[in-house]
Amino acid sequence: MLRAMGKVYSDATAAVADIRDGATLAVGGFGLCGIPENAITALRENGVRDLTVVSNNCGVDDFGLGILLANHQIRKMVSSYVGENKIFEQQFLSGELEVELVPQGTLAERMRAGGSGIPGFYTPTGVGTPIADGKELRDFDGVPYLLEHAITADFALVRAWKGDRLGNLVFRKTARNFNPLVAMAGRVTIAEVEELVEVGELDGDHVHTPGVFVQRVFVAQGLEKRIERRTVTTVEA
Repeated sequence: MLRAMGKVYSDATAAVADIRDGATLAVGGFGLCGIPENAITALRENGVRDLTVVSNNCGVDDFGLGILLANHQIRKMVSSYVGENKIFEQQFLSGELEVELVPQGTLAERMRAGGSGIPGFYTPTGVGTPIADGKELRDFDGVPYLLEHAITADFALVRAWKGDRLGNLVFRKTARNFNPLVAMAGRVTIAEVEELVEVGELDGDHVHTPGVFVQRVFVAQGLEKRIERRTVTTVEA
């Protein structure tokens, strides 16, 4: 668990070593794009259990958060999309996995609010659906809105393209997705980066997540960058 200096950790194993049973994790990514795959693999290896995981989805059966499901390490998922994963379906139907479905925009805003110190907000999304069950309903100018509570997590796991030793992060293209919001929502945010640069090398105008939100950084190794589902069309000459 030795750190090279400051926020920089030697590898994923060291960065997640103090995540304990019962922790709440916010995890970046959309499908398999921009997921912190090194940190997820390290969690599987350390065997931590009874996790509550907040993430847009839960990977696939053999990759991403799906490997934690397969190892029975996740107790509850807070997600927008739960397809592409047979293990998820099996565990949910058997009662082993608790699931809280949240509309995608609402999930994003709940994490942004948590990172901004805002305890809750009202949204029209979900009114008149099962999403509204048990939630406060209030009218604004004759329009019904639901009260949604902010999300904060014990730890946040994100994946960035570049980062510096102070934790400033830059995400690349669609891998940006939920990652900046997840980084805000964690009490301890752990970033795996494809490239670690020295302080001052990142253009300040292009930093997506300031280092104030990030407590740990390590360089990712052996990245697969898998495609969730490949569709091929054959064109006849």
